[in-house]
Amino acid sequence: MPSQPSSPQATPGPATPAPQLRALSGSAATAEADALVVGLYAGENGADEAAKEGAPKPAPVLAPGADDVDAAFGGELAALLATVGATGKAEQVVKLPTRGAVSAPLLLAVGLGKAAEANDDVVRRAAGSAARALAGSAHVVSTLGAVDAGAAVQGAVLGGYVFDEFRSRADSSSAPAALLEVTGTDEETVRRAGLVADAVRTARDLVNTPPSALYPETFAARAVALGEDAGLTVEVLDDTELREGGYGGITGVGQGSSRGPRLVRLSWTGGASPRAKVALVGKGITFDTGGISIKPAANMDHMTSDMGGAAAVIAATVLAARLELPVAVTATVPMAENMPSDTAYRPGDVLTMYGGKTVEVLNTDAEGRLVLGDAMVRAGEDSPDYLIETSTLTGAQLVALGGRTAGIMGAAEFRDRVTAHAIATGEDGWAMPLPEYLRADLDSRVADIANVTGNRFGGMLAAGLFLREFVPAGVPWAHIDVAGPAFNTGGARGYTTKGGTGVPVRTIHAVLEDIAANG
Repeated sequence: MPSQPSSPQATPGPATPAPQLRALSGSAATAEADALVVGLYAGENGADEAAKEGAPKPAPVLAPGADDVDAAFGGELAALLATVGATGKAEQVVKLPTRGAVSAPLLLAVGLGKAAEANDDVVRRAAGSAARALAGSAHVVSTLGAVDAGAAVQGAVLGGYVFDEFRSRADSSSAPAALLEVTGTDEETVRRAGLVADAVRTARDLVNTPPSALYPETFAARAVALGEDAGLTVEVLDDTELREGGYGGITGVGQGSSRGPRLVRLSWTGGASPRAKVALVGKGITFDTGGISIKPAANMDHMTSDMGGAAAVIAATVLAARLELPVAVTATVPMAENMPSDTAYRPGDVLTMYGGKTVEVLNTDAEGRLVLGDAMVRAGEDSPDYLIETSTLTGAQLVALGGRTAGIMGAAEFRDRVTAHAIATGEDGWAMPLPEYLRADLDSRVADIANVTGNRFGGMLAAGLFLREFVPAGVPWAHIDVAGPAFNTGGARGYTTKGGTGVPVRTIHAVLEDIAANG
């Protein structure tokens, strides 16, 4: 294999840190901060009044937590905010100088929509919008904790996230608050919410790191550092060990790059009495050109995100350890770079996967399922009670469900359980079938199975059927296709910033919490 190029590459500088988090025990009105955040619900007129022509717009209503602030404004804060255009519409941000009414010189009101429709993700999105609007502030106090403390913390941390490690100089005006204090809660709630947000930030950082700096060797090193810092057991197989171990999928995909593949395993024991054993598997293609079946040039830079699944399961496993969840969790993470070269695998090749199944390669751009097949068989050797795999797997997911909704497949009962958590966390997902009639389309002329069908319809489902071939018999499993949701190509919204999103870290965490509680 050719040696690693020696041309100079940009190296990351220091990252902008997340805010320091605290629970505020005193009054928000007297807190010495740079800015104060309050929530507003949209006011609602009665049906008869709203139907009248020319009826005035209903006044917004202050959300819980703002009573002492309102008192400092003589009980007229909602009316005052209405005069400067505040309506309480979800995520609407309105700023108001306080002129000494409260200790903070600036008040920011953020909309929560109709009170009857508000939920934790509404609070999370509002807190994210507020955090971005207050970028550059050193110290922020938020009363949104009285509505939902965990969501207020997560939203603020994630909405204010910036990735500036590769800029020659940091922009202090875009930096998140150095200190965030949240009212209406306690330190333990703030701490746990902060750990969840930090896990999402970790996944975002990994996805946003350019492929010149994040390739299998360096990705593995970062995973090891994260795992060891959290007290996890860590194992890494390099390209020689993978070849000798029979990992034909990972080796085949990675052989076209000068940067050899890796397989990383991170394990959290689950403490003294783990409730269950959960295997996590995530696709770690650090850059995907499509290989010999090369992708179009347009938007190929987005393929820096093709390791979003790997980033999510690494972050979720570290989070399980930091929260000391009573669930044994092992992440099995295949890492490779899919490149075209004189050593690359070809359409028509047959690969012998880990475990012995043979795969005919019809398209080298369907590489993710090949590395995942190896990893899922290896994960199955641990006899898990559940298996969750996530990957930026198919463009068909985007065609079917758009850029924000994950396609979730697998064993029906567990699939639906995972889907419910995806929806509840606000990351969003939709349960998809695995139609048996599509399986015949994966039949190969020369091997046990082909890596794609000859049918352009149902591509997301066919990929799920391919992965099912590598799931241990009888193990409840779910495949989460996040080809769209893992990477935001548009502008920032709510707590979702541009680039890596960290999806589905919070979904996986919610499932692990559920298993810890209910088995």
